[in-house]
Amino acid sequence: MSEKTAQAAVKKSVVKGQALNLTLATCASVVGFWAWNLIATLSTFYATNMHLSAGTMGALVAMPIFVGSLGRIVVGILTDKYGGRALFTFVLVATIPPVLLVAVGGVINSFVLVLVAGFLLGVAGTVFAVGIPFVSSWYPPARRGFATGVFGAGMGGTALAAFLNPRLKASIGYLPTHLLVAALLAVMAVLVWFFMKNAPGWKPTTEPVVPRLLDAAKLAVTWKMCFLYAVVFGGFVSFATYLPTYLRDVYAFDPSSAGARTAGFALAAVIARPIGGIIADKIGSKPVVLLSLAGVAVLGWLVALEPAADVQAGPIFVALAAALGLGAGGVFAWVGALSPEGKVGSVSGIVSAAGGMGGYFPPLIMGLTYNSEATSYKYAIGLSLLVITAVAALVFTLVFVRKPAKAPVSSAK
Repeated sequence: MSEKTAQAAVKKSVVKGQALNLTLATCASVVGFWAWNLIATLSTFYATNMHLSAGTMGALVAMPIFVGSLGRIVVGILTDKYGGRALFTFVLVATIPPVLLVAVGGVINSFVLVLVAGFLLGVAGTVFAVGIPFVSSWYPPARRGFATGVFGAGMGGTALAAFLNPRLKASIGYLPTHLLVAALLAVMAVLVWFFMKNAPGWKPTTEPVVPRLLDAAKLAVTWKMCFLYAVVFGGFVSFATYLPTYLRDVYAFDPSSAGARTAGFALAAVIARPIGGIIADKIGSKPVVLLSLAGVAVLGWLVALEPAADVQAGPIFVALAAALGLGAGGVFAWVGALSPEGKVGSVSGIVSAAGGMGGYFPPLIMGLTYNSEATSYKYAIGLSLLVITAVAALVFTLVFVRKPAKAPVSSAK
């Protein structure tokens, strides 16, 4: 390709409205992730007021992840049919009642009500399955790693939730904190409805839902990416939701201190995710994912050794978050580049659901395997399982994911 042709191709790939819609989608994701992590970031409040055990707290924290994960399959398909503007608005508005219900449950100290509300709050987690097909339709395949990486930075809402929620609860109160989040959801829904547009070339898919889902499930790339995304994104979700509890149990941090450190963890992953997508656009996703998994295995082992707080543990946790973010960006660059046109929503819905489910089980396992009587290594079993899983994913990627990032995936092989 000549230099002029290359420049023309790049110019052609720039469509009016790309930046605005990518920004709106990312902001919607930030607010959605913020709401999705309301319960996890105030875990100390629930554990203290409701006298919850580690296992019960793990179940409560994991509940929004469960619905948010499975719901992504349906929402991804609906995005292909109705477009990102409609689905973003729906998800944001539908998240408001569960947020208010969580607030009521906390005020009256009802574990059952908070658990049910947490189940419904999972709708906020489906925002990710809206954004991937939406931003992918705005960008050509060669730039989808960049687009999905930037949109993926919307998981920075997790960092905001971890940093701000404990402080807001301490300064303005428990109930006003939830009212504030509900108001932000409403404002963001209005902005999306009036200013967001579907891509010029986007056309609604009219195929029936079940056959499309089965068609996406027949693609080998779907299940390969499901496994890898369950490890990298699931690992991020697990740490982002359970880290406040972990830091309290292992390092005796108060809620605000634990929240600040959890926010730093999430921020490192947020920054690394678009970098992973951009690098994947240039050299392919496989090297990025391999580097990520190797880092997760080594750093997870170091975390299990319970290094001294901040001086040693701080850099290790930040590096672990960066490794997970890098891998998440690399995997979804693969999804955006390899998914057939018109099936990005279906494939990304399944893959993102797998990622969410990857984040559902670890908090449960961490809570169930927590050894409260041990003086050290209280979470040794859970963290050892993380290391083993990362090594297994590394071997799987190296041996079984043979195709380069730009290989066609017209059929399962």
